[in-house]
Amino acid sequence: MSVIVKKNQRLKAGIIKHLYYKKSLSLTDLSKLTQKSLPLVTAVVNGLIAEGYVLEEGYAPSTGGRRAAMFFINPKLAKYVVAIAMDQLTTRLTIYDLSRKMIIPIQSLEFNLSSENNNINDLVNFINTSINQSGIDRDNILGVGIGMPGFVNAEEGINHSFLKVEEDTTLQACLALNIGLPVYIDNDSSLIALAELNFGEAVDLKDVMVVNIGWGTGLGMIIDGKLYRGSSGSAGEFSHIPLSDSDNLCSCGRRGCLEVDTSLLVMAKKSEQEIKNGAESSMNKLFEDKSKHPADHFLTAVRQQDPVAISILVKAIFQLGKGIATLIHLLNPQCIVLSGRGAKAGKMLLPPIQQAIHEFCIPRIAEQTEIRLSTLTDEAELLAAASLAVEHSHFEEMVTNPLI
Repeated sequence: MSVIVKKNQRLKAGIIKHLYYKKSLSLTDLSKLTQKSLPLVTAVVNGLIAEGYVLEEGYAPSTGGRRAAMFFINPKLAKYVVAIAMDQLTTRLTIYDLSRKMIIPIQSLEFNLSSENNNINDLVNFINTSINQSGIDRDNILGVGIGMPGFVNAEEGINHSFLKVEEDTTLQACLALNIGLPVYIDNDSSLIALAELNFGEAVDLKDVMVVNIGWGTGLGMIIDGKLYRGSSGSAGEFSHIPLSDSDNLCSCGRRGCLEVDTSLLVMAKKSEQEIKNGAESSMNKLFEDKSKHPADHFLTAVRQQDPVAISILVKAIFQLGKGIATLIHLLNPQCIVLSGRGAKAGKMLLPPIQQAIHEFCIPRIAEQTEIRLSTLTDEAELLAAASLAVEHSHFEEMVTNPLI
């Protein structure tokens, strides 16, 4: 294959990736994003249209001049990615096509990452069963993206916190071997940050901190428009800043970590204790339903304006706000996005955070940072996991042959 053909294939692959993230783009947009000339991009897009990969969808809204034609990935393109979002207790899976349409309903597996009894074969069987039941030919699946908590080295495919495998292999390699597809893993908070950057509240922003409010407390750092991982991939361990007012033991083995006050698991445990102590709350009834985790019931109670739940939430999120004040002083971000499962609490998260920022942050610095609520909610982790597979997919090979 000549050098020119290889460059053409890379440009085709790059255009498909940009259309995946943005859904529809003009030729001018694609020229800017790929940093290639408009005539070259036009020729390549025309080729992708002729080959069946891309369609023209009409014109962009008028800005006073000639309206630009818009292009998008052919929704009939039978290529898919498997997206898996893992937290400490539950693993969720779905399959997306390249227009980001969810092909199967979200599948769930109760899988406790912290349990000594967890078996990686249960995870493998869950993934294989879900793929088989989807009816999708594995030859059309580009890869499997998995977001998970813990100290994850994405480059090496290792999770140093959970799911240990034999010394002569890695978690990523073990899963790929048993699933029969390329597998890519990354830290869940890092992936949520990428989801916000590509699809959510951080689109077109350069310096953003994405706080993942979940079973734990995580942070994804976007610096200069890119995910920042640090020298060894462990940047953003926000939850282990020693800001707690309590002496409770953290999962990391140390005391005083922010997470022991701010995780949804802690909030749920405090709620259960309040109920045992005789507090009158809607959670008395909610906690009788064992089909959901108490933390999910807690968030339901928050949205229903339950006084006990709100009191617990306000105290926890005020502590989180102290941590956010620290981030603002250190990094001076344009924006902080509150994301993850806990973002379901909505606007009730904002007053305690603003109170903490007002109390602990220099006003001149704080006023330069906007606090936003994620609009991606539960799907943030799945979209991010899908993007992980897309980012590593070999589109150069995919676009070698015309579809039509």
